[in-house]
Amino acid sequence: MKLSVAVAALFAASVSAFAPSAPFVQRPSSSALQMSFSSDVFSPVEVKLADTTETIVKGGRDLFPLLPKAFEGVKKIGVIGWGSQAPAQAQNLRDSLVESGTDASVTIGLRPSSASYQEAKDAGFSEEDGTLGEMWEVIKQSDLVMLLISDAAQAKLYKEIFAAMKPGATLGLSHGFLLGYLDSIGESFPEDMDVIAVCPKGMGPSVRRLYEQGKEVNGAGINSSFAVHQDKSGKATDLALGWGVALGSPFMFETTLTSEYKSDIYGERGILLGAVHGIVESLYRRYQRQGMTPEQAFTESCESITGNIVKIISTQGIKAVYESLGDDDKKVFEQAYSASYMPAKEILQEIYDEVASGNEIRTVIMHGARIDKFPVGKIDGTDTWIVGEKVRASRDEENIPMNPFTAGVYVATMMAQIDVLLEAGHPYSEVVNESVIEAVDSLCPYMHYRGVAFMVDNCSFTAKTGSRKWAPRFDYILEQLAYTAVDNGKEVDADLIEAFKVHTVHDAVEACCKLRPPVDISCTADTSTKEIVIQ
Repeated sequence: MKLSVAVAALFAASVSAFAPSAPFVQRPSSSALQMSFSSDVFSPVEVKLADTTETIVKGGRDLFPLLPKAFEGVKKIGVIGWGSQAPAQAQNLRDSLVESGTDASVTIGLRPSSASYQEAKDAGFSEEDGTLGEMWEVIKQSDLVMLLISDAAQAKLYKEIFAAMKPGATLGLSHGFLLGYLDSIGESFPEDMDVIAVCPKGMGPSVRRLYEQGKEVNGAGINSSFAVHQDKSGKATDLALGWGVALGSPFMFETTLTSEYKSDIYGERGILLGAVHGIVESLYRRYQRQGMTPEQAFTESCESITGNIVKIISTQGIKAVYESLGDDDKKVFEQAYSASYMPAKEILQEIYDEVASGNEIRTVIMHGARIDKFPVGKIDGTDTWIVGEKVRASRDEENIPMNPFTAGVYVATMMAQIDVLLEAGHPYSEVVNESVIEAVDSLCPYMHYRGVAFMVDNCSFTAKTGSRKWAPRFDYILEQLAYTAVDNGKEVDADLIEAFKVHTVHDAVEACCKLRPPVDISCTADTSTKEIVIQ
């Protein structure tokens, strides 16, 4: 996939504007935050997540009659861009607003030369009915500007976008990246506008697929966090919640833009994308060294994760993976977990620090500046993923094995990711969604269906950039520190295993499992959203 020269130039210009160094933000030592909010339209409920109580709004199509009130005063919604999130969000919003009788239209704003113009038309948006137009004109006309262009493009164009928005319009984001950028250069959003964010905890195509597949069960979709950064109108919370309901989110939880971008950018470099890629590559080689055929090695590594482990976590929680094992397999799990937790946490803490300091945001912008010279390349050309195609072709879905060593490595990395976020003060709702639910319900199903590239490359530019950067680091450190510890007979850390068994996050994950809609995403069903395959 190759971006246009114009977009590459846009990225390049933003690099020089980005501060060469940003102050490091010290991680707070407090426990997980407790989030609480109120609404004049929807009915928030309290949920017990481990040792905290948080407030959420449960979604569902039965809430659609409330959308006209939530979107009161919003006549035109401009969805700017057509990347990973925009096609799904625009179509879901359009369909929900029509079904609910809400007097608001959805219009796509793109550059006239955009290669995505025809894709938007194919999705039912058109210039003739005013639902497709030139980007700047759409921004000027919209009451809610949903800015879904790439993060790096936002960093370049934010001044022009703010200036183009009409008085009283709301800026809507689906990522906190822009705030992170503005903070780093000492700037902020204009004070005279509402600024909200609704951030689906999954790639764009999964947001659309689950919305389509959940129509008969009162809705199913991807959970969303929401943030109200500025509320000049006094209506920002209800508008954000209405946006989330219209997307089909099973539940919405509150965050801040700062907390969102730190957890999101961090998470996708960890267990969501980068870490799971590194885990599979390292285990695939290890199992062959132990005498397995390539097909067996892929089955016991990747297939065990995507076809068994994550399915248990999705419906029963993390600890259920361990509890499903026999006594001998539990010992193998404990060996792998004990050896992998600290090496994985070392990399994960580094990632969090890089995100919090602004370094990872700079990486994304600088990568964007190089994209025309060094386009994003394929990541599924290794033997691992070539063999994976053969394994998938003959897969027996009902008999995918649970490899206890694979389970120990994967769960250890997931738990290490969770601990870094909790130690940094993130609320359980955010921690569970960014480390568990997004992995098992949105992303791994794509890897299970068509391999790692199909998972990674249907995510945002920021996500695929980070995944490619950090996956080799997980591969290397597990190979060098974790597996050698097991092979050299290092004793299992009994305290670490006990800490896993009694960890407070298990209660939080199990509570979230109960909020899960009764629909598993199908990657084979027909869909109206676009999905990317890099050739």
